[in-house]
Amino acid sequence: MKTTFQDIPEAYKIDSLLHQSTYLVNGELKHWEGETAEVYSTISSTKDYKPTVLGTIPQLGEAEALEALDAATSAYNKGQGLWPTMKVIDRIACMEKFVEEMKTKREEVVKLLMWEIGKNLPDSEKEFDRTVDYIYDTIEAYKQIDRDSAKFEKNSGVYAHIRRGPLGVVLCLGPYNYPLNETFTLLIPALIMGNPVVFKPAKIGVLLISPLLEAFHNSFPKGVVNIVYGRGRVLATPIMQSGKVDVLALIGNSQSANALQAQHPKGNRLRMVLGLEAKNPAIILPDADLDLAVDECIAGTLSFNGQRCTALKVIYVHESVVEEFNRLFAFKVDQLKFGNPWEAGAKLTPLPEKEKPAYIQELINDAKAKGANILNKKGGETTENFIFPAVLYPVTKDMRVFKEEQFGPVVPVVSFSDIEEPLNDMAESNYGQQVSLFGKNVHTLSPLIDTLVNLVCRVNLNSSCQRGPDVYPFTGRKDSAYGTLSVHDALRSFSIRTFVASKDNAYNNAILEELLEKKTSNFISTDYIL
Repeated sequence: MKTTFQDIPEAYKIDSLLHQSTYLVNGELKHWEGETAEVYSTISSTKDYKPTVLGTIPQLGEAEALEALDAATSAYNKGQGLWPTMKVIDRIACMEKFVEEMKTKREEVVKLLMWEIGKNLPDSEKEFDRTVDYIYDTIEAYKQIDRDSAKFEKNSGVYAHIRRGPLGVVLCLGPYNYPLNETFTLLIPALIMGNPVVFKPAKIGVLLISPLLEAFHNSFPKGVVNIVYGRGRVLATPIMQSGKVDVLALIGNSQSANALQAQHPKGNRLRMVLGLEAKNPAIILPDADLDLAVDECIAGTLSFNGQRCTALKVIYVHESVVEEFNRLFAFKVDQLKFGNPWEAGAKLTPLPEKEKPAYIQELINDAKAKGANILNKKGGETTENFIFPAVLYPVTKDMRVFKEEQFGPVVPVVSFSDIEEPLNDMAESNYGQQVSLFGKNVHTLSPLIDTLVNLVCRVNLNSSCQRGPDVYPFTGRKDSAYGTLSVHDALRSFSIRTFVASKDNAYNNAILEELLEKKTSNFISTDYIL
């Protein structure tokens, strides 16, 4: 995609470089004068293609990583810290202050989302707004959890006051494809439940956190939020090796998760909340509405260029309708507009990873060498920062594009005659997140649904795979996830049930009544948050 500085709307021009020279540790925005790394966009600002320099970020080292960890450990202070013992209403007040300050940075964050990861303008705005809504929804869900806990239970002569408490220090690592939203679906519930956090932004989509540093600094007690920049291996390895991390919260790939988990000296103590890779299939049955299936599969395979864990990454089509489906699908793929993120109607945008077009071309070449064809005319056309989606057919199991999670613009189509074929492939797969099922005969759908819910965690009927709405469970089987993320479930994932028990006798009851009356304990409370 070639463009010139004059072509870029004034509101989206990079007028000055963003040199992120501070990082947040122990309540202090510390100035960094050491090594820095340039942050590039694959979007060009010049007539002849050239990546655009957006700014620089600190390249912190092991000492700074451990300093951040010590700050979080001190904030937890063996469970005695201000944050883990704070009243729920006061933690909520800190979060409300943060989100109000965050909202003032919408324009800056949206602009950086477009430049850093190539997400189009409507989706960048949606990511910011959805994240704000997620924070408000999390606050409301936490209030409900607290309301449900504002009571005593009695069984077998024992009173119990049961609440959810924090787990300890959290290491939070987010993904580049949703560097704001999915990162915050880890960070926000971890924080609000009373856990201090060490957070390292993703390698791509890193500068967009910069406008929010002040908001974090102003909204939370010292040591509660610590934000460090640099190479994941340099920073995360010593943090994990210390054994002081109680929760690993990561959205990325299973190799990274396994490597980090292995660094922890007491893996049995480590709680994990992981959103990992997937190879979500679509299954098109003979009686499917093909126009609907094509539209949903376009969205499922190529929204944000297919760079989503929830993307449809292989399409199974019954042999009786595969020819018609392929014709309609290939035609519609070629109608998708490629452009810079701010261009009206741009559905396909520059890829943020400079090496991704060459990788996608490898998958295409491998598939063609083993008998597949490119069905759409534009498939495989390459520019400096993009490769046009190729619809490949017929795809077989020995092709790389069938086995690998492509995470980019290439669509493998597989024909089947017996429904056991896709079902067996799903059962043998390393992944088990979601599936899209297209059809209408309830007698056919019923046994399929009953099987599919045991292979994946979400069956999308006549619709593409997706994460939202955020109140619904988001998880996966096998290598696709560990733990459940949704507004309510994430609060549970980052906390543990803990309670005070008291035998029902006059001596203990008098103490409990005095505790409630004088409100001396933040834990033992029947106060009701509206």
